[in-house]
Amino acid sequence: MKYSKVNSAYVSGFEVKPIIVEVDINSKATQQIFKIVGMPSTAILESQKRVFSAIRNSGFTFPNGNVTVNLAPSNIKKQGTHFDLPIAVSILLASKQLNFDINNYYIFGEIGLNGEIRGVPGITLLLLDIANKNKNTKFIIPKENEEEAVFIKNNDVFVIEKLIDIINIFNIEKNKMYKANPKKIEYEKVESSLNFSEIKGQYFAKRAAEIAAAGFHNLLMTGSPGSGKTMIARRIPTILPEMTHEEMIESTKIYSIYGFLNKVINKRPFRSPHHSASTASIIGGGADSKPGEVSLANNGILFLDEFPEFRTDVIESLRQPLEDGFVTISRAKLIATYPAKFMLVAAQNPCPCGYYSDNEHECSCSLNQILNYNKKVSGPIYDRIDIRIKVPRVKIDEMFVSSSEETSQAIKKRVEKASLIQIKRQGKLNGKLDQKEIKKYIKLDSKVESFLKNGAKKFKMTGRGINRILKISRTIADLKGLEKITIEDIAEAFQFRGDNNI
Repeated sequence: MKYSKVNSAYVSGFEVKPIIVEVDINSKATQQIFKIVGMPSTAILESQKRVFSAIRNSGFTFPNGNVTVNLAPSNIKKQGTHFDLPIAVSILLASKQLNFDINNYYIFGEIGLNGEIRGVPGITLLLLDIANKNKNTKFIIPKENEEEAVFIKNNDVFVIEKLIDIINIFNIEKNKMYKANPKKIEYEKVESSLNFSEIKGQYFAKRAAEIAAAGFHNLLMTGSPGSGKTMIARRIPTILPEMTHEEMIESTKIYSIYGFLNKVINKRPFRSPHHSASTASIIGGGADSKPGEVSLANNGILFLDEFPEFRTDVIESLRQPLEDGFVTISRAKLIATYPAKFMLVAAQNPCPCGYYSDNEHECSCSLNQILNYNKKVSGPIYDRIDIRIKVPRVKIDEMFVSSSEETSQAIKKRVEKASLIQIKRQGKLNGKLDQKEIKKYIKLDSKVESFLKNGAKKFKMTGRGINRILKISRTIADLKGLEKITIEDIAEAFQFRGDNNI
């Protein structure tokens, strides 16, 4: 009997599904037939030609007769070119051209016609998921994915560049040279060429950015073109705390699935899609249900410039990830769920022409145009943005004033201290507290509570608006290192309430 099986797996959303690649060879068949069954995708069916040529061009012989490949279990639709290598290895084992015990190995990799092994998406997730379930499992992956083995500590990972290299993996004297040797993760501070010290003036906006960063609060900036909104947004990553090991793993998994091969994410992502982006590119989707911008921004910042210019369906699609911290994509029989714990930083003009309330330019918009422009973003979306500020244009005279602005490094120290206080107190940052957690962790004494009530009545605030003030004031107190929220903290929080849908 010419039969063999090889372990592999594939990524379905953010989950790993184990697959057994079975091969049966009927050498008595008079006609050579090579077929793949088990609900393979088009990409897998195309592997027949790649595997056939790769085996012959690597010095092996493609077996005569009927070669049947089964991807088990057969009731699940499989996709991905990473099945090329396990199919080829299983054929070589079944035809007795390889004679190794491969039961404890998981194999992944795409094959070129010349036998070259190419990198594939999703390796980080595949390795981590399988290794966590079985400490004795070994892996064979493409050399191009070597850096993604950096998180694997207790399992052997071998990397190959050509199909013929598979022989040396099972040679005790030679296999050491094929062991993965990824670079160590850089945990040191990741420096940026951007710095808050480059921003002249805008002290109120910079204070808002600091509070937003400390509590991971969503932030909306409204101002005329050239007021510095984008400049501020792009510098917020420079004051965010360094990523934890767990956050690095989670973000690297997402980027690996997306197709960023051999890349370890060791600094917080900053994603800035254009306002013409589709819902699929923002939320995720497509034929392969790939993660979108909200997931690529996970543990970092999603910056949406010209916020009202995004399509209405795109803006509304942000509701679930902003509320839940994850996004669910449904495509035919596949339901994929990806993390989407990002900090939304949005910027917008006050009107279509951009100069409403500007001190230096006259607005050319009608009242109806201004009202309609500000209605493009719905109340429920505004409700999910804690901090909303106006960013006025800096006067020309102020730009030439010689003064030393505070550096990102100085701001970051305060942000990191405040973040640690929050994690120790409640296990998450203030911006991500839900209503029950707000009641549990944010306490006010009678005088402070009375001040908040009076302010809420004055500004006719809703319950959600009050919760936003509570979260912001808690972050302000944490930045000061205070255990209790003061009236001053509440008063400052009121300044960031904005004018929309409170």
